[in-house]
Amino acid sequence: MNEPLYRVRGLKKIFNKADSRVCALGGVDMDISAGETLGVIGVSGSGKSTLLHILGTLESPTEGLVFYRGKDLFRRPEKELSIFRNSEIGFIFQFHYLLMEFTALENVMMPCLIGRQSFSVAKEKACQVLEKVGLSERVYHLPGELSGGEQQRVAIARSIVRGPKVILADEPTGNLDKKTGFSVLDLFCALNEDYGVTVVMVTHNSEFANRMKKTVRISDGMVCNAN
Repeated sequence: MNEPLYRVRGLKKIFNKADSRVCALGGVDMDISAGETLGVIGVSGSGKSTLLHILGTLESPTEGLVFYRGKDLFRRPEKELSIFRNSEIGFIFQFHYLLMEFTALENVMMPCLIGRQSFSVAKEKACQVLEKVGLSERVYHLPGELSGGEQQRVAIARSIVRGPKVILADEPTGNLDKKTGFSVLDLFCALNEDYGVTVVMVTHNSEFANRMKKTVRISDGMVCNAN
């Protein structure tokens, strides 16, 4: 049997806040296969975003193990985790976090330049992914000149420009109307089909989650069902 891309066992996350302890995850066990599209659904505060952040090593677990390609992620030193985030993971959030003074092209080039790729290589890659997300006519537009859906597509292009193996999307359609939201989901599915990118998306919207090939529900920090 092939090793799952992610193998999560006994995952717990507790946040200490003032005089209280908040249990965000209470012992999650799950596997995520390479090339899978997974929708993680739950209400606000259920722990779904915390799970996503731990998968992307933006947060560390209080207890439990997270294996990626058979290796324990959190036994790695922080320098290796930083390389892992930059090379393997593409993050997409509800808010696009674009640099408003830079064009779409410049925003998408940024991860390549931070990764010490040359300007010409970064520009070529950015143009390619902007075309892939349907924005070849918008490369020199500032974010303020783009619609909400176009801004989110720039954010998606930025997340995939370095060819990540995994896209972790945290409520990526939360600020979009339903039609635009579905167009973003269609883009995720196309990236999965064309490049085999694994997609994990958290959302409170079951209709959006069901566009993924598999869904799990999180309630009170626990995975309570899957299909």
